Amino acid sequence: MNYEINYDTQLIMPINEQQSKIIENEDEYIINNTTLEIMEHSCEYFGSSFQGRKDGTKKLLGITHKSPIIVEESNKVIFFPTVSPENEECSWINLESIDKYYKINSNKSAILFKNGTLIEFNISYGSLSNQILRATRLKYVLEERTEKKSNF
Repeated sequence: MNYEINYDTQLIMPINEQQSKIIENEDEYIINNTTLEIMEHSCEYFGSSFQGRKDGTKKLLGITHKSPIIVEESNKVIFFPTVSPENEECSWINLESIDKYYKINSNKSAILFKNGTLIEFNISYGSLSNQILRATRLKYVLEERTEKKSNF
């Protein structure tokens, strides 16, 4: 694989069973890997396994399903899934790239990203709000622990 998630990565979304589209602030890429493979590779690139990151979220927040993931902690790069990561329709969204989000109907929501891109997702507004809240809680806990560590 030749792509690692970075601070500019806004979204990783499936195209089909073997390809994903990556949207960055200024670029878009098609990668011949699933969204989960990209997440797993990126976690390993930054020194942990995907499972290790998932276990970390469980320890910090008690979340076991559809866990937000700290891909890279020094820049607080946190992604959350739209559905179960094992589901081939799972997209991964960078918490920091969201400007606003909207309800379209009972099963669809849209996110306006900070670069002006608007994308619809097959996820209810309530579920999307919950995922954003969980990722925000994870970011807060990470910041609290990082701040305490730097005060020593």
